[in-house]
Order: sequence, then structure tokens, then C-alpha cells
Amino acid sequence: MRASRLLVSRALSSRREFSSSTARRAINKICGSAQEAIKDMKGSTTVLVGGFGFSGVPSSLINALRDRPDLKDFTVVSNNAGMPGVGLGQLLETKQISKMIASFIGENKAFEKMYITGELSLELTPQGTMAEKCAAGAAGVPAFYTPAAYGTIVQTGELPVRYNKDGTVAVMSKPKETREFNGKAYVMEEAIFGDYAFVKVHKADRMGNCQFRKAQNNFNECMGKNAKVTLVEADQIVEVGEIAPENVHLQGIYVSKVIQSTEEKKIEKLTLRKSPEELKDAAGAATSRERIIKRAAKEFKDGMHVNLGIGMPLITPAFLEPGIEVVLQSENGILGMGGYPTPGEEDPDLINPGKETVTLANGASLFGSHESFGMIRAGRIDLTMLGALQVGMYGDLANFMLPGKVKGIGGAMDLVANSTKTKVVVTMDHVDKKGNPKILTACTFPLTGQKCVSRIITELAVFDVDSTEGLTLIEVADGVTVEEVKAKTEAPFKVSPDLKAML
Repeated sequence: MRASRLLVSRALSSRREFSSSTARRAINKICGSAQEAIKDMKGSTTVLVGGFGFSGVPSSLINALRDRPDLKDFTVVSNNAGMPGVGLGQLLETKQISKMIASFIGENKAFEKMYITGELSLELTPQGTMAEKCAAGAAGVPAFYTPAAYGTIVQTGELPVRYNKDGTVAVMSKPKETREFNGKAYVMEEAIFGDYAFVKVHKADRMGNCQFRKAQNNFNECMGKNAKVTLVEADQIVEVGEIAPENVHLQGIYVSKVIQSTEEKKIEKLTLRKSPEELKDAAGAATSRERIIKRAAKEFKDGMHVNLGIGMPLITPAFLEPGIEVVLQSENGILGMGGYPTPGEEDPDLINPGKETVTLANGASLFGSHESFGMIRAGRIDLTMLGALQVGMYGDLANFMLPGKVKGIGGAMDLVANSTKTKVVVTMDHVDKKGNPKILTACTFPLTGQKCVSRIITELAVFDVDSTEGLTLIEVADGVTVEEVKAKTEAPFKVSPDLKAML
């Protein structure tokens, strides 16, 4: 009995020693400033930077790195590179970035110019592939197969990575390995492994547990879980336990340091809710644009999960028929995207794929970009609607690159990668600004996807597209003849025996 009491006494003593020891060595990952957080960083490394547009961008950390010109030659992985004077755009101006791995250049003219003139290497990567490359690296998976980009210049290795100053290509991308699974072709992509990650969160505690707010997650989660050293910038630093365990989105095991954010959040494209009259103007002063959008709205069926591309597709939900309820998905991590906000309701943590301010519908849910593209590639989206530069007669799509102009790939290659389960509808003008047909026997611009489009809606007509049979004209606009459609369409097409007036 005495021996038993002695064992219990020793156990209690050991427990007290352990408790007091851990109290003295309390985990505290909080740094006093961004400058302190980056003091041990080294150049010539790979930095993963979260954010989509201006949403979820770790601006305090980026600004601290901007103020360390001795740190340079970085390979930066980010969806885009901010704008001149904002976010990563500053690190381009200070020449601290030697290579970007990104999906989109967008309106950043400085980024585009540096790439075209040979000052910067650029590895253009489909948005969903980039998210999955970061998520795979975070999970210790060195490579994976994806259907996105098969049959495009991303897969065949025909994208310039770096130009010479005279405009000739210095370095070209490499062809990617392909393999067939269950009768479908896939591209092998190698994971990304980061040295550092700059991440923006809403709340963080001293143990490094983090919570995101609204659509702030985007690339932050998969990048934050990936890097050897993850630096977190938080809107709020809170006490341990204030973030409920089920609300910890980025766990402390991944986080190296935490700082308080000092930069004001910015909105790139403030977009407010419009009146019915303003919506009509937004559809386009020309009747043709309004006609496309109204016809496109007829594609929505009750209960659909829908992803909308930039431009005309984003306007179509305003023209939904009464009683039709659809769930809008946004690739930056929203399921249940609402309309534009009223004045004062705008939120920098809530934007759509076009970087415009939006709201959340009742029943919405939020997640990271890696999960968003997972549901897209898996065919969970019933309908995706996007614009096009050209469409081939068997459904080939070209919508990301014009000769001499580089805007980027974005998420389109992922969105059309599972067209057997997701209906792909293109909305576009029938001819380009020079009057050249955009519906062709074969696309002449680089492809976004092969045999993926199932319907084309223009101001003149509606075509169904079959990957083996080709085009069938099913509707013509009021006052438009079949002969006019033929004159403005390069590709041959059949005319449906049940040809209707465009709805």
C-alpha cells in the first residue's frame, strides 16, 4: 500500500514539473513586426504568396520585403502579381522577383511588359492546377495527374517562359507527361514546394492557429500548409482558445511566425448593385449584347450549381426567370455567391472571379481555391458559362491568348476539363472587331480545351456543338436569316429541322 502511494506521489510530482516546465516554455509565435518576421529570410528562394486580386493579400509582409532590397532573386508563386505600386507589383518594380509562377497577368501592364521584354521569367499555370500543386506539396505528394490543360500549349510545352530583349524566346516551357485513365487523357503535374509562405488570415493566436474570414482563404490555406517557413499576417491576434477548434482553418503546426497586419484592406473593383434600368445599360448599349445575356439566362435550370466567367456571364443571373434558383460557385472559394452589394455593404474579403465586390446568398459556404477547383474538376458543377475568342466546329475553345498579347490562363482550363459532366456554354459576339468569324473549322489561337463546348450563344444565333458531328444551328435572332449566319460563320453547320426564333 505504501509503495502504491509512493508511485502516485511521484507521478503527481512529475506532472507538476511537466506543467510548470511547459508554462515557462509557452509557445509564442507572435512577432512584433513584419520586419522582425522576415529578418532571417534568404534570397534566391521560392516564396508562396496568398491572395486573389486584392482579397487576402498579406500586404504588410510584402511591404516589409519591398524595404529589403538586399533580398532578391525570388521565385514567387501567386495567382497574380498585384498592380503597379500595390502588393507584389512593388516587388516587380524593385526587381526582387526573377520568376513568377502565376495564372493571370490581368491589367498589370508593368508585369506584362517585364515578361515580354525579358526582364522576368513567367511560368503561366492554370489556376486550379497551381492551387493543387501547392496542396500536393503541402501533403507531401510529389506529382499528380489532372485533366486540365490536356491538348493545350501548357501540356505540349509551347509557352515562352522567358524572352530575350529583342523579343525572341530565350526559354520555352517543357512538355508534360500524359497518361490515360479510364479512357480519359490526363497531364502529369509536379507539386510545388515553397521555402517561405506569406499568408493573410482574419484571426491568429500565439500558437499559430488561424481562422479565415469570408473568401479570404483562396490560396492562403494551401500555401500556408506548404512552405518550410510560413509567416502569417492577421487582422486580429487573439487569445488561445478564442478560435473554436472547429474554426481553426490553418493549424499552428504549419505556422512559424504571426504578425499583426498594419495595412488597410483595398478593393480593386468596387461594384454596387444596379437598378433594373442600370442592368439594362450594363448588358450593353447595343441590343446585341443584351440579347446574348438574356438568352444565356435561359440556360439556368432550377437547382443547378453554376460557375460564371468574367464579362457577360457574370451579368446573366440578373435576368433569371422568376422561380428559378441556382447556386453560383466562384473559383476563389465561394459556393452560394450573391449579387453585388448596396452602398456600404461592400466587403474587401468578398469578391467574384472578376475581382468585383459581391455578397453571399443564404446557405452559402466558403473554402480554399484548392477545394473549389477540386469540385470543378470532379464535375460537381452542372454548368459553366464563359467567353471565347474562337470556338472550333467540334467544340475546341480558345479564350486566353491573342497573338502578341498575354493576359493569362486563369481558371478556364480547369473549368472545361470535365465537359462530360459539366455543360460548357460560350457567350460571345459572332465576329471579332474586324468582322472576322469567331466560329471556325479549327481554332487558330492557342486552345483552352479540346472538344469541350456544348453550346454557343451569339447575338445572331444559338448552336449546339457535338464533338464528333459538329455544329447544328438551333435558333436564330429576330430579323436574322440562316444565310446571314452562314456568311459570318467560317465553320460548316447543319440547320435543325426544328429551327426556332432565339428566345
